[in-house]
Amino acid sequence: MNRIFRRPLSASLKGALIAAALGGGIAQAQPALYEREMPAPMMEHAPPPPHVGAHWVPGHWIWRGSDWFWASGHYVETVVPPMPAVVVEAPPPRPSPEHVWVRGHWGWDNDRWNWNRGAWFHH
Repeated sequence: MNRIFRRPLSASLKGALIAAALGGGIAQAQPALYEREMPAPMMEHAPPPPHVGAHWVPGHWIWRGSDWFWASGHYVETVVPPMPAVVVEAPPPRPSPEHVWVRGHWGWDNDRWNWNRGAWFHH
């Protein structure tokens, strides 16, 4: 036979249980990450290749100075591998409230995919 023993809860335990039930658990303050998000990809359809041996570089967003810029898809003479997976970067501390974080991203340059590291930019 099971017996339930009831004991009075301490005031601090009662407070913790109420706070947890109300969603007010202890949370550490996290710095807000002010990010300049990359826009959604644009839909492009590759036109027929201009000649045999031409390879399609898909359009993609790249950061240019103070904003995102769409680099339209185009043909090149080099074989184009798929864009690599995004590299996850941990941003360093924000230099000032006037800075926005721009995540790293891949861009096609010099016949290959190049990783452009994330950075803080003054806005």
